Amino acid sequence: MPANKKTSVISNEKIDDLKLTKANKIILGLQQELPKYINKGHGPFLAAIYDSDGNLIAKAANSVANKSCSHNHAEMNAIKLAEKKLGTYDLSPYNLSIYVTSEPCMMCLGGIMWSGIKAVYYGVPSERVTKITGFDEGFKQNWFDEFKKRRITVYGQIETEAGEKVLKDYISHGHTIYKPGK
Repeated sequence: MPANKKTSVISNEKIDDLKLTKANKIILGLQQELPKYINKGHGPFLAAIYDSDGNLIAKAANSVANKSCSHNHAEMNAIKLAEKKLGTYDLSPYNLSIYVTSEPCMMCLGGIMWSGIKAVYYGVPSERVTKITGFDEGFKQNWFDEFKKRRITVYGQIETEAGEKVLKDYISHGHTIYKPGK
């Protein structure tokens, strides 16, 4: 995973400054918007799917606790909305990118891969999510390389300070982080 020393962003391809600038703007916007969703009972993660022309296709927050459904992660919710909007289970012809406030968990990585999304951009890395919230992100060894083999671009650790602040605020206000079996 090459790292951009200036920003500590990591990627499975050579860092493209235009992609990174766009991702910084979108992810920071999602981090700033997330408290609005949290105040409505959603979890501390938000995902948005855009097409290659910059059009928003779908946006969704984590709704595990407020909808009582363990697979209602932000990424999975956004993918479901995009598929519904586009009328298909195969998003690959649409050249879509997903932007997420934190690194996708094990389940969401599978959902992203099988949906046909072409690029993943995320904020807070899993290690920090786990440290702040206690949520188990799952076993994800070599996922950057596996996505590269499948021609899925990944950029990570984007706007992490803003994302960590949202997560810390979420925890300090006593909101629910689900921890199956605990």
